[in-house]
Amino acid sequence: MAYKITEECIACGACEPECPNEAITEGEEIYVIDPDKCTECVGAFDESQCAAVCPVDCCVPDPEHEESKEELQAKYEKLHG
Repeated sequence: MAYKITEECIACGACEPECPNEAITEGEEIYVIDPDKCTECVGAFDESQCAAVCPVDCCVPDPEHEESKEELQAKYEKLHG
């Protein structure tokens, strides 16, 4: 499943450069993750980099965008050729 950023986001920007898919952008008040680009870092890293660097633990799995590891890998390959 894709990750999402909760309202606890302090807009520090630590997550944005860590995303291998450029799925994270600055929103009006907090950063946001594009679920069409988020692969939970499958294909690039062993763990989700946004969650690993977030100082307030607001990068969490989004239950509205559940995908299998295979689907996430296919999405990563489609994004990166």
